[in-house]
Amino acid sequence: MIYETKFLLSLIVTLIIEVPILIVFVKYTIKPQHFSIRKIIMVGIIASTLTLPYLWFVLIAYLPANYYILLGEIFVILTEALIYYQILDLKLHKALYISLIANIISILVGILIF
Repeated sequence: MIYETKFLLSLIVTLIIEVPILIVFVKYTIKPQHFSIRKIIMVGIIASTLTLPYLWFVLIAYLPANYYILLGEIFVILTEALIYYQILDLKLHKALYISLIANIISILVGILIF
């Protein structure tokens, strides 16, 4: 399987995993009445589609191979948390928590699949 195909499959898996996690945390635990599910879905899609290409195509060229996964995922978690913080108006620690949980689960499922 070519690298770009693996990327597209990873993006789909990431969206299937991370968007529902974001919905559950934001809509049903943190801000139940504040946002529509549609807006939360759009924010989740935006966050993942903005960060995953950097992880797969940009950061890989600039980070040391032995630290690539760790540093790359830290970048993704922080960036997605900032997107959640800004657009969904979450407290920063809650945005970080959601991003961390969603990305850990996404990584684990990705390891199992690929």
